Amino acid sequence: MDKYSILVVDDDVTFALMLKTWLTKKGFEAATASSVSAAKKKLTENDYSLVLTDMRLPDSDGIDLLQWLSGIGNHVPVIVMTNFAEIQNAVNSMKLGAFDYLSKPVNPSELEKKISEALKFSEKSVEDNSKTVEFEEPDNSKSFIEGNSDAAKQLYQYVNLVAPTNMSVLICGKSGTGKEHIAHLIHERSKRAKKPFVAIDCGSIPNELAGSEFFGHTKGSFTGAIDDKTGAFEAANGGTLFLDEVGNLSYETQMHLLRALQERKIKRIGSNKEINIDIRLVSATNENLEDAISRSAFRNDLYHRISEFTIQMPDLKDLKQDIMLYANFFLDMANRELGKNVIGFDDKVVDLFLNYDWPGNIRQMKNTVMRATLLTQDGFISIDSLPKEFIGVKQSAGGKPVLLHDPDDEKERILSAIKAAGGNKSSAARLLGVDRKTLYNKLKLYNIE
Repeated sequence: MDKYSILVVDDDVTFALMLKTWLTKKGFEAATASSVSAAKKKLTENDYSLVLTDMRLPDSDGIDLLQWLSGIGNHVPVIVMTNFAEIQNAVNSMKLGAFDYLSKPVNPSELEKKISEALKFSEKSVEDNSKTVEFEEPDNSKSFIEGNSDAAKQLYQYVNLVAPTNMSVLICGKSGTGKEHIAHLIHERSKRAKKPFVAIDCGSIPNELAGSEFFGHTKGSFTGAIDDKTGAFEAANGGTLFLDEVGNLSYETQMHLLRALQERKIKRIGSNKEINIDIRLVSATNENLEDAISRSAFRNDLYHRISEFTIQMPDLKDLKQDIMLYANFFLDMANRELGKNVIGFDDKVVDLFLNYDWPGNIRQMKNTVMRATLLTQDGFISIDSLPKEFIGVKQSAGGKPVLLHDPDDEKERILSAIKAAGGNKSSAARLLGVDRKTLYNKLKLYNIE
């Protein structure tokens, strides 16, 4: 085989053609198939070095293609392309023998890297006469995802810029916006990632115990000190100390904290022994600390010490482009945790979500979706499953989303769109003004083949 040949299996004809052109420019031979049956035919007639397949296809899915390849003993490496909400399916496909998965929209550099890895693995497998390999499953336990909006992209750009440094970071934002998640991410992407991450909720520490929580104490140093205690500074040594709601600290505690940060040394309460500390400080607040400084409630010198770099968390209501991305992510999480199989959200709920103010931000959305998933008995979450705070929320002008949840009208419009698109589901979705996942959910709902 003079050139590596790659089969692209995707019913989005425009995307498949674009990918074929890109692969050809990279020096590969490329062919396309728009269905599982067409892919099987080409794989029977030709030898391919690699298969790039979409998860959802008109006549079946990527899982079916993998099972078929395994059944006929064809060990061509397969990379599954999937949207974020179908990550669990991608994990399942890897268990069935897929080499890797790739999230859509496809990043060209990431795709090129995965293709290179798959081809190298395939060559090594032939040399070693090895047919199996163990893969580590992706972590599906994460509580947050990166959005696609400009504000979300800027947020994570800032994280990536500041994480490798030793700068102290102040994360500002309302409750529920994900400040602790960002703090964890800064630690995970820093040079201290293998060292401890210690979080302190400053709002829950009684003033009289703050010194002990931060710096530790020796046995018998005060009433109730029945054992030696390691404080947060010492526990986080070498790593990251996260001070959540730092604005709640008393003025006296702020003074002790500032001294420790300046001197890089601490003493346990009841001890004269100095302990050198090396920590990276990340703080978070839902208050305006500059206002607190003007009220003499927060020390100006401490503020400048903890805010060498400031990150402002956006409110969920300002991330319109990401709202349903987050909602579908939390739906998948809820389905896994509750053992449910809810397909998605009906159109009225989508409209409500997009027009709701989300005062509790991402945390509120996660809880809302979890509750609604538990209460939903059929395929789609409806308004009846939402908490009372959604009652009376203004919907979009005219109150008519792109697709109405009305079987008599909606099913006919879907069928008409598919006919007008010549059977191409991706083109039909564009005609209807929805994404492919929404259309496939509707096809499943109405049993449309």
